[in-house]
Amino acid sequence: MSKDFIIKAAIATGFDACGIARAEALTEDAEFMQSWLAEGKHGDMEYLARNFEKRTDPRVLVPGCKSVVVVLLNYYPEQKQSDELPKIAKYAYSAVDYHTVMKTKLQALENKIIAEYGDDCVAKDYQHSFSDSAPVLEKRWAQKAGLGWLGRHSQLIHPNAGSYFFIGILMLNIDIEPSEAPFPFRCGTCTKCIDACPTGALSSEGMDARKCISYLTLESKSEIPDDLKNKLSGCIVGCDICNDVCPWNKRFAKPHQHKELSPTEEIFHWTRDDWKTVTKEQFDEVFRKSAVKRAKLDRIKKNL
Repeated sequence: MSKDFIIKAAIATGFDACGIARAEALTEDAEFMQSWLAEGKHGDMEYLARNFEKRTDPRVLVPGCKSVVVVLLNYYPEQKQSDELPKIAKYAYSAVDYHTVMKTKLQALENKIIAEYGDDCVAKDYQHSFSDSAPVLEKRWAQKAGLGWLGRHSQLIHPNAGSYFFIGILMLNIDIEPSEAPFPFRCGTCTKCIDACPTGALSSEGMDARKCISYLTLESKSEIPDDLKNKLSGCIVGCDICNDVCPWNKRFAKPHQHKELSPTEEIFHWTRDDWKTVTKEQFDEVFRKSAVKRAKLDRIKKNL
């Protein structure tokens, strides 16, 4: 089947890009992950070691899967925080959690595909729609679907739009013509992301999540190591440093046009004192639908 219908349907649904990959085992990624996990670079994220076969082969995750549809949603904001404020990663700016936004759009796209190809194109008894919610190597599938390459900061870089994207996945039980891929690596000799990372999480060998500010402020169950505490660079929920310095973002990232991703205004004017004194009730009200709430107030205050 031609990929054209699905790509046009994805754009009509509100996604910024779409590509198709053939479902197959990610053999090289499996070998890399085994080595990476063995070195303990995943830190406290034990879930990365679980469901290993499902993570590296979509046909195990979704029986009957033949095609992987990958969509991108730009989240680069028009307004940014000032340098003096405690930093919230841009993916969490929106008043509505991006998981909710992506789930809604993916369901709308799926409905269009079913209307065109019939109910049998999806595995009804298995979850087959994903966005940062299951054992899926989303960035690798985006690369295989011809949507860009994985930069030295381990993020997907779209050649015309940079790397501020949410990635969504639909696994279909029908053969769809794959997009032209893979996209060539175009970081050249640039190491700006590696050089800018204050904790040394990035290197020519990849990422050590145990040193990543996003991991330290959100995922880690342990105390932040003393030698890293003074390197968080004002970040209290996630980090954008490696993306912010990327030349592809500086040149090509443009503000998104998605009303669903309208920001929480408090992010742009809450000072350190505001974050220190906010009550749980106030926090829950302001961020009741936001991804910031996932970080939990106690954790945020500890990060401060």
